[in-house]
Amino acid sequence: MIHLNEQLLDALKNDAFHSFPDECCGFMLGKENGEERVIEQIIVVNNCKEGDKRRRFEISPSDYLNAERYADENQLQLLGVYHSHPNHPSIPSEHDRIAAQPYFSYTILSVRENELVSVQSWKLNEQFQFEEEKVLILKSIQA
Repeated sequence: MIHLNEQLLDALKNDAFHSFPDECCGFMLGKENGEERVIEQIIVVNNCKEGDKRRRFEISPSDYLNAERYADENQLQLLGVYHSHPNHPSIPSEHDRIAAQPYFSYTILSVRENELVSVQSWKLNEQFQFEEEKVLILKSIQA
């Protein structure tokens, strides 16, 4: 299960809306406790895909290394990748599955212009097929 607070969800939405109609992408960092993954930070990165960014995303090797380094330096775990599906469901494509890593969570935001349609998260199983993992949005505590 992925735990996201409202501020992080807003940051994900803002990235998706800002990138629209292209796909956005970035990393999710936090702590893992058994099946629970608490996301504490995101790192927005540039979609460096050559060609059609409306249907694909790519993260550069240097962005990946920088995210790993940042996680290590801040006692966090690199738990997964998020990206958006502009005008498409938040279900991973075959391209998403082939590019996926077994350990990571893959959170997908389905967006239309300035509208969040859905948020789903996925992990590869032992047969290298995606299985959905629950996303829990935590309410912010107002001071």
